[in-house]
Amino acid sequence: MHLTFYSLAKKYGPIIPRRFGSRLVVLISSPSPFEECFTKNDVVLANRPKLLLGKHLAYNQTTLLHAPYGDHWRNLRRIGAIEIFSTHRINKFVSIRKDEIKQLLIKLSHNSLQNFGKVELKSMFQELTFNIMMRMVAGKRYYGDDVTDEEEARQFREIMTEAVTFAGASNPGDFLPILNWIDGGEFEKTVIRLGKRMDMFLQGMVDEHKRKEEDLESMNTMIGHLLSLQVTQPEYYTDEIIKGLS
Repeated sequence: MHLTFYSLAKKYGPIIPRRFGSRLVVLISSPSPFEECFTKNDVVLANRPKLLLGKHLAYNQTTLLHAPYGDHWRNLRRIGAIEIFSTHRINKFVSIRKDEIKQLLIKLSHNSLQNFGKVELKSMFQELTFNIMMRMVAGKRYYGDDVTDEEEARQFREIMTEAVTFAGASNPGDFLPILNWIDGGEFEKTVIRLGKRMDMFLQGMVDEHKRKEEDLESMNTMIGHLLSLQVTQPEYYTDEIIKGLS
């Protein structure tokens, strides 16, 4: 692929506008114009394209990764920088990361006691990542031996498997809208169903935190922390914003 782009750049220059169906795509193959685009004129190019997945899986392009540049996006970035990804917040989850890595090492050591065999690390690292992520977000593990709610864990794994599949694929209808009409809208219907399942699952976690009698901040979860801020700043920390950040 990179050799193809290199040959195109040699023939047509470092900036090549192309049409991917109804969308304009600009191919940049030189550091100088790249710097011009993403440092000096980054605000002009900050908007994300409106895609079908962003509409139905990202609350109509209102999450941090899909929102267009503007006041809403700046507010989300502020929340992320101060309330989620700050050094203080990340350090509060150190024990979770240590515990999950410890459990992975214990599992590997138990496997080593058996006869020699190959170890499939990809799935183990994936489970490690999801367990760390969800313990930080909601205080729950969905993979491994210490799962407290098997049915909830099964739902999460199914949703994540389907979401990862969609995230790794492009929808031709985003570039040629007529294709959405030709296939009868089946792709969009599937994405809508997934979006509803994701929303119900996330809302369930938010509602569960609200029902708990203990102090929200003391839960040491991202949802608990954001809900504690919702009490004083409800206009910023709505349920939809919290679900989108989760």
